Amino acid sequence: MTNDASNNKPSRREFVKQGGLLAGGLIAAPFLANANYFSGADSAIKVALVGCGGRGTGAATQALLSKQNVKLVAMADAFADNIDKCYKSLVGELTETLGAKADLKNRIDVPEDRKFAGFDGYKKAIALADVVILATPPGFRPIHFEEAIKNGKHVFMEKPVATDPAGVQKVLAVAALAKEKKLNVVVGLQRHYQNSYRELFKRKDQIGEITSAQAWWNNDGVWVRPRKPGQTEMEYQMRNWYYFNWLCGDHITEQHIHNLDVVNWFKGSYPVKAQGMGGRQVRKGKDHGEIFDHHYVEYYYADGSILNSQCRHIPGTMSRVDELLVGTNGKIHCGAGKITDAKGNSIYQFDKKAENNPYQGEHDELFAAIVKGEYKFADAENGAKSTMTSVLGRMATYSGQIVEWDKAINSGLDLQPKSYDWNALPLVTPNEEGYYAIATPGVTKYV
Repeated sequence: MTNDASNNKPSRREFVKQGGLLAGGLIAAPFLANANYFSGADSAIKVALVGCGGRGTGAATQALLSKQNVKLVAMADAFADNIDKCYKSLVGELTETLGAKADLKNRIDVPEDRKFAGFDGYKKAIALADVVILATPPGFRPIHFEEAIKNGKHVFMEKPVATDPAGVQKVLAVAALAKEKKLNVVVGLQRHYQNSYRELFKRKDQIGEITSAQAWWNNDGVWVRPRKPGQTEMEYQMRNWYYFNWLCGDHITEQHIHNLDVVNWFKGSYPVKAQGMGGRQVRKGKDHGEIFDHHYVEYYYADGSILNSQCRHIPGTMSRVDELLVGTNGKIHCGAGKITDAKGNSIYQFDKKAENNPYQGEHDELFAAIVKGEYKFADAENGAKSTMTSVLGRMATYSGQIVEWDKAINSGLDLQPKSYDWNALPLVTPNEEGYYAIATPGVTKYV
């Protein structure tokens, strides 16, 4: 799930609606030239969707709207109602977009016996596909990614790719296996697939050596889903997943990873340590779990440069989702698509008319490579390290200490429950009054 609404970045849904959705490219989708790349007898690329919430619905829509012959053949989610809602939404989305011209039967072929609910349903869905879309809450990403790669599937997976150092280590190990098997992996850090960012990246040398950067994800925040009578603790946390670190990683990981990743990308490296501060000023209720509502982090890179990072979920405050890179000769203003010299004069301005829909672009490029039999995308390693960048920041704000990358990633910190079962207890549970323990800077320790 991603809430990309802000003053600076259009939402995924808005992007999907732009440009007539590739000028009806779905309608003219060619059949695959080489069906032997895939498991099925026909020429369609068979896709399984694992995680049927809002982001999964969006990612599946974008896969189905690619120019390739893509067929959704299986769906999995912990909750059966999520699957049903997603299925209806997918059919409605394509009908709304393409009207009577869309051959929905050929694009969406998911009978009831290929809808898998429960914690283990992902295994059955993955087994039926050539390509797997992973869009569950990110705490499950490492085990789902491992299952897909071990079974020889290409993968699109949403960011972040883990919520703790143990999960990051698993994803890094599986990423190496994906490379060995030459399986394409795209991670939903979509700015890598956005024309304006790509053009800025090509010209990054115009600002000289990057000496500092700033990154923001400040907006009102996201939904809250109150506890309902009869829910087990596991079900409640799963339904209200954004507010529990084993599932979400806090909003510094679930959303701010986008901005942290941009800086890592342009720097060509990852921080070596971090320190910061954060807390809860507005989100203090029982339904707000254990996460903070604001973080400020100083990230230090090996070359001495510093990233000043801030993310905040507080209604009524300044809203900004953006990145700024400062170099010895100028600045890159990512949201504005602009480069200025040391005196502030514009030396490059991206033409907004040339902007694309990066959410659609991720899928277009992935499926085009698969059809051609190309091994072209290996996003998982960067996805894991940018995820770790966000986790490093969370560990710094929660503890109030300087946290080093090497110690953090090797800490063995594992937030996952001992078992995935509706009656199992997550590691974090409420007290008698219904409140969850909150990290306390100066008291909470990790390494």
